[in-house]
Formats: sequence, structure tokens, C-alpha cells
Amino acid sequence: MTAIDVPEDRLREDRLFSALANPTRREVLRLLRVKGPQPVQRLADHFDMRRPSLSEHLKVLREAGLVSERRKGRERHYRLEAGPLSEVQHWLGPYERFWRGMEDLEDLRGLLDRGPGGTGA
Repeated sequence: MTAIDVPEDRLREDRLFSALANPTRREVLRLLRVKGPQPVQRLADHFDMRRPSLSEHLKVLREAGLVSERRKGRERHYRLEAGPLSEVQHWLGPYERFWRGMEDLEDLRGLLDRGPGGTGA
């Protein structure tokens, strides 16, 4: 399958997961979630990198639909757009039964390790 054959929703999903794969971008999202919309300079103050590097991360987040940008005078303000995160939740949904199953197995393991009377073997 060539890039031309890939459905648009698959490309959007790939952009979203690619954006979330980077720890700097996840931290930007966390900052915007916790502290609300912020100018790029205030975001940059949290990182040990040059502002153009942070701008590249913000561009990736913008293209994935995870942040929006608004100009306010000479400043650019960024805001979290959490809507696309519901796509991540939707994607993870079918896997939930697996991790819930693992929790059930851990509960069973603990019960069996305690043995009869709950005192252990």
C-alpha cells in the first residue's frame, strides 16, 4: 500500500500517535492542561531548548489537532484541544479487556499465594 492509498483517518491517527510519542510534546500538553492557554515564551521557559525547537514541537501538535494557536499582538498563544484524545481512547478501548484480565489474574494470584485461611503458604 502506498502513501496515496492510506485512508485519511489512518493518516490522522498516525499523526496523533506520532505527536504523543514524544515526551516533550506530552509535557507541553500537560502544561496546557494544568495551566491553561499560554504564550509560546512561557511554554519555552519550561524546557532546556531553543525556542525554534519548541516551535517545531508545537507545529507537530498543531498538525495533529492537539493544540490551537491564536495570535495576540506579537505573541502566539497555545491552547489544548483535547478532542483528538478521544480518538486515542477509542483506539485503546478494544484492548481494555486485556489489561482488565491482567488485573483479575493478579487478584487471583494474590488469593492463591495467601492460601487457605489467608495466611500464606
